[in-house]
Amino acid sequence: MAKVIITSGLEERINKIFKKEAVEILSLLLTLEENPKKGKEVGVIGAVVIKEIKYKKFRFYFITDGFKVKYLSSEELKDLLIKFVRMSEKKDQHKAINEIKFVLRNLCNEGF
Repeated sequence: MAKVIITSGLEERINKIFKKEAVEILSLLLTLEENPKKGKEVGVIGAVVIKEIKYKKFRFYFITDGFKVKYLSSEELKDLLIKFVRMSEKKDQHKAINEIKFVLRNLCNEGF
């Protein structure tokens, strides 16, 4: 089972925007523990892959080890770390992806 981390800033934003739906959304994000290959790939920086999960008109972006996700089976992904870092609406999708790429290129993982 993979380990899913949701940054505190993102969790606060989810709670603020969605209120009653926040539990449902957080549960959706945590489904990646059981199915780590879920989500659409939207970018790659080195060995780190950026993927998204959709919920209505919102996108939730996470980063993980691209090599492990691509080449290992779901059963072998026990030590995979998945970190949710951003959220955006469809109209801000490109901007959010570029921000994630910028942080990965310049600040590495500590930027989130």
